Amino acid sequence: MNEGTRKSVIAGAWYPGNPDKLESEIKRFFSNVSIDRISGKIIGLVSPHAGYMYSGQVAAYSYKLVVGKVFDTVIIIGPSHRFYFHGASIYSKGGYETPLGIVPVNTDLANEIIAQGDMISYVSAAHSQEHSVEIQLPFLQVALGPFNFVPVVMGTQDKKTCEDLAGAIFKVIKGKSILIVASSDLSHFHGYDTALSKDSVVIKHIEEMDTEGLLDDLEKGKCEACGGGPIVVTMMLAKKLEADGVKVLNYANSGDVTGDKSGVVGYTSAIFYKNNQVRKKKTGKLGLSEKDKKMLLLIARESITYKLAKKDIPEFKIDSDALQEKRGAFVTLKKHGQLRGCIGSFEAGEPLYETVENMAQSAAFDDPRFSRVTEEELSDLKIEISALTPLRRIKDINEIEVGKHGIYIVKGFHRGVLLPQVATDYKWDKITFLEETCQKAGLSFNAWKEVDAEIYIFSADIFAENE
Repeated sequence: MNEGTRKSVIAGAWYPGNPDKLESEIKRFFSNVSIDRISGKIIGLVSPHAGYMYSGQVAAYSYKLVVGKVFDTVIIIGPSHRFYFHGASIYSKGGYETPLGIVPVNTDLANEIIAQGDMISYVSAAHSQEHSVEIQLPFLQVALGPFNFVPVVMGTQDKKTCEDLAGAIFKVIKGKSILIVASSDLSHFHGYDTALSKDSVVIKHIEEMDTEGLLDDLEKGKCEACGGGPIVVTMMLAKKLEADGVKVLNYANSGDVTGDKSGVVGYTSAIFYKNNQVRKKKTGKLGLSEKDKKMLLLIARESITYKLAKKDIPEFKIDSDALQEKRGAFVTLKKHGQLRGCIGSFEAGEPLYETVENMAQSAAFDDPRFSRVTEEELSDLKIEISALTPLRRIKDINEIEVGKHGIYIVKGFHRGVLLPQVATDYKWDKITFLEETCQKAGLSFNAWKEVDAEIYIFSADIFAENE
């Protein structure tokens, strides 16, 4: 195993060199992430490659979604920062060593890919000091356990190189369960607002899986990504592998960490997946039956109870079409009338009963504003559920009905939501409701008036225990 093993060149600098500290840091990043599970098959992801103190939390958003999953091989594609060469280089022997152990290279697959592409070879200098591939490995080691991989470094990132590499990889991975990882940071050393503007261009292309648009805007300088080529190749492969879903999960830049916003580096995480489930038509109608409400409240409480007892949550027998419908939901926990946790999702990716199960656990154990719920508190908790209709964007605030609608505001990378019952509880009028939602998003009170602010409304079935 030691033959051909590449030693770490960044341990102790870019991430902790002590294995216990490294694993603990990654698990801490994971614990800070509250995110919906992907119901389909994950095909690829985008992850940044700066030092963990800067971009580790952003990277955790992608990697948390693959925790416990099994892949035949992981293919990590990164850019070459220190050595220029034409085409792409694949390390095809031994393995890569990190403080968490040696990750073996799938030498057979690596050599098969090399044999397929005219622009693909092994260039030793491309790997010897390159960090973009190595820095992904500890996250994968914690998320997946033992795995093998193929390290790919791109020297040139033009359309021809991207197409040749994607085509070569696709030829040899048919029928295999492969995870493709694109290693990339975004814009470099611009002021905070300029970075947001440039990075939003990349993010939009990722959301649309627009390879041509991303390549074109990178060439024209409208945006920046040091791993633009790896992102493009990953999107090309995702399309070839019939991915029909994409989520940009998180964005931040170094200014958010250090406070120095004069010259920042941007980071994002994203996931590409294939949704194999049959999609049920979303009616968006309110009016759950009392039986449905009781079942959802039971599911929410038992999901918390069993989690606390470290037992598998029982399978619930669901015979209601309304609970099988894919809808978003929020679960709110209160203790003696005070908020004790609230987590939700607008995504209608899972049946309503599964959404409630997941959000109940997240509200109890993953809300960053509160400590984890304990077994001693369980009897004091009151559970409230808000089963949501789909979001609807509005242009006229007169469409908002206080007491009926919740508000979701989007401006740039800022997001804020308040549920319908919040305005009623605090006796807010419409303008105050909008202002408070802006504050929740980290915006100024009047940000809802700005032209680039997007205002969405939704309704909800709202019900709680002991009603």
